[in-house]
Amino acid sequence: MVGLSDPELTEHEAELYDRQIRLWGLESQKRLRAARILIAGVSGLGAEIAKNIILAGVKSVVLLDDAVVSEADRCSQFLAPTTALGSNRAEACLQRARALNPMVEIRADTKSANVSAENYVGDDYFSEFDVVVVTGLPTRSLVAINEICREKRIKFFAGDVWGMFGYTFADLQEHEFVEDVFKHKVVSKPNEKLKTELVTTTAKRTLSFPPLKTVLDFDVKSPAFIKKLKRTGPAFLILRILQAYRDEFNSDPDYKKRAEAMKDLLRIRDQIAPNIVGDNAFGHVFAQISPAAAVVGGELAQEIIKTVSQKEAPHHNVFLFDPETCCGFVESIEGN
Repeated sequence: MVGLSDPELTEHEAELYDRQIRLWGLESQKRLRAARILIAGVSGLGAEIAKNIILAGVKSVVLLDDAVVSEADRCSQFLAPTTALGSNRAEACLQRARALNPMVEIRADTKSANVSAENYVGDDYFSEFDVVVVTGLPTRSLVAINEICREKRIKFFAGDVWGMFGYTFADLQEHEFVEDVFKHKVVSKPNEKLKTELVTTTAKRTLSFPPLKTVLDFDVKSPAFIKKLKRTGPAFLILRILQAYRDEFNSDPDYKKRAEAMKDLLRIRDQIAPNIVGDNAFGHVFAQISPAAAVVGGELAQEIIKTVSQKEAPHHNVFLFDPETCCGFVESIEGN
């Protein structure tokens, strides 16, 4: 990870990021300014993540995607112009991404992060980054890249949006950070009426994160999960079902083949979580809808900023956005 030995901010950078420096401090902004970020998969979600990260003032962002701009991208992909239909999605995003913040180095890569693809970038590709964010990949690739990042001590994030449903996952391994601690200090003298003032100090903390594989292998019949289910509902199971659909068909549910996709989703549902997830749970999982991409992408980008700046506690470790309630919540899922 980036450290405090990074170059000082220029006068222009200090002016540009003045509001952020006031919010999270100069040292945090210096860490951000030195961070190298990879975003694999520039869907609507990837575009939201890129926007927020670029505006925050990182050193560099690489947009990695071998897909082309499609009709479905018009639901949420605002970095690729509508005239770019059929063009490589990463390259189509470059002009607008660079316009967001000319001080950030941004480039496109048209290879794939899918470990099964012929044009896979290779395991060593990830070594040049401080943070790796992956979207739109099958489970095998998610787990493989997570393991690569753990070996190389790279911070790893995954996320996706299906229609109005979305999630993020973080594996920061052993993550150190500081957070503000608020205490009341007695300032009154003896025999005077009690008077206190709020004092802010900082405390160093460390959090340990499990790898993605242990989270995905979570036993949905275990007492621990049943307890979570009663509190938060079946959102995590819906994630498992949607990911299993992608693994089987190498694609996401297609709104043009809605009836067929619904039939397959219910079949997979019956294999993973019968009698738990209702038939109506998959009515809003087609394409990537802009509001959901904005919520999930904003949350994931904020977690990246917290991670790089080492300021405040990150979410541990899964964020789920439920279209039924239009609410997002954080779950700590450790595996069995």
